[in-house]
Amino acid sequence: MSSFRSTVRTTGVALRAMLVLTLVLGVGYTLLVTGIGQVLLPWQANGSPLADGKGTVVGSALIGQSFTDADGEALPEYFQSRPSAAGDGYDGASSSGSNLGPENPDLVAAIEERRTTIAEREGVAPTQVPADAVTASASGLDPHISVAYALLQAPRVAAERGLSEAEVLSLVESRIQGRDLGFLGEERVNVAELNLALDEREGA
Repeated sequence: MSSFRSTVRTTGVALRAMLVLTLVLGVGYTLLVTGIGQVLLPWQANGSPLADGKGTVVGSALIGQSFTDADGEALPEYFQSRPSAAGDGYDGASSSGSNLGPENPDLVAAIEERRTTIAEREGVAPTQVPADAVTASASGLDPHISVAYALLQAPRVAAERGLSEAEVLSLVESRIQGRDLGFLGEERVNVAELNLALDEREGA
């Protein structure tokens, strides 16, 4: 009988402990961290959303997006992102690279096709097309392109929008992000932010 009572008492203690820990760690801690994020870093806590001049959210600064028409053709008035192997392109639910090795014939063919297409679109030799313009990132969601790729596209965007090349180059230079911590990675440009700035400039 005492063994049964001991078991019941132990079970009751365990259940109460589980309930308390669930409330404290599962609910209380979550609410605390969420509250701190909303107060101190609301933009980052909400996914780093990008909004247009009307306040409509058009994307996230953390996830790349395609600037193409319904047929998948590049919109010439916009800076183009690097390729994406995530789902149908920049699919946050299917983040991944292609997992193809550098000597895989399918990858080699895709790179050459992209290089030829971009060279024709930008009016340059294929050798002038930067590597990030023809290869997807490991996540497939990278919102950035290299400074070299942004500068390569500037003349075409300027011509399509009726702007001077100097204006567009100045806008690109103003959006260059430095290396993380001053020495990690390379300088880069967020494509969605740059295109949003272009639209706002024309709408001003």
